[in-house]
Amino acid sequence: MQPHLPTPVGSVLDAIGNTPVVRLRRVVPEGCADVFVKLEYYNPTGCYKDRMAKSMIEEAEQRGDLKPGMIVVEATGGSTGSSLALVCAVKGYEFLAASSNAFAVEKLRTMTAFGATLNITPSPSGKVTPDLIPSMVKYADEVAKQGTHYYTNQFYNCDAIVGYEGIGHELVEQLPGGIDVFCGSVGTAGMAMGVARVLRSKMPTARIVVLEPASAPLITQGVKGSHSVEGIGVGFIPPHLERHLYDEARAIEEDEARIMCRRLAREEGLLVGTSTGLNVVAAIQLARELGPGKRVVTVATDTGLKYLNGTLFKAD
Repeated sequence: MQPHLPTPVGSVLDAIGNTPVVRLRRVVPEGCADVFVKLEYYNPTGCYKDRMAKSMIEEAEQRGDLKPGMIVVEATGGSTGSSLALVCAVKGYEFLAASSNAFAVEKLRTMTAFGATLNITPSPSGKVTPDLIPSMVKYADEVAKQGTHYYTNQFYNCDAIVGYEGIGHELVEQLPGGIDVFCGSVGTAGMAMGVARVLRSKMPTARIVVLEPASAPLITQGVKGSHSVEGIGVGFIPPHLERHLYDEARAIEEDEARIMCRRLAREEGLLVGTSTGLNVVAAIQLARELGPGKRVVTVATDTGLKYLNGTLFKAD
């Protein structure tokens, strides 16, 4: 049977969303629940942040907060910045990204390829330290006070949730037999909370588990720390994280996540980044606990192509 082919769309922004779901076959041990992964790297920049970028810009346009000629600014590790740079390129806005050398060079180059201007906050260790992202946010906040800029402010902007709810609605349609557990790593927490809002309404028995790096267990233990998992573990409790919308928080070892990334590529044909590896490690933990006949769902946050210059996929 031939798959349904999407119809032509008016612009690349209309190609955001409607991503496929696959069941993992080889990395999940016998005797476990089924594990499904939503492949968000099918979005135009290879990341689910495209959903958030589109909704933040279009909701602001509809309210009149973002007007022609304004400059969009955001503090970003690169994935949100790449997505915003794409949306701004299509819509004709200039984009200023507050970022850092702690993030993958592929992401920095992607932003500039779409026409963004970068302001780099140095990280001497090359890691995401507890004060790095707050420093980037402070810069973006100061620039936004000039009045000529629109600060999308991903950590506080509820317009982001609008875009992420699309993942939840799609999962309900794609897995009509039900979802027992959904798990996802937390950066801004927008994705996890957007999906949780939908599942709480459409599949209220589904458990929601949020994830973070074990070396920076702020949600699980109240302890800050450094790590190298881009896009998550931001050094503060994200304002979008609503306690009534999740059932459990887990801390996952970064080394296990990196090993899982390599396994996913070699055994499942899925080339993904470290936060996705972390998601899958947690999903398999949950699948072991649940046992056969149940379903655990997570997301492939972004494509591993963004990390080929780093150590993630270097030969063992």
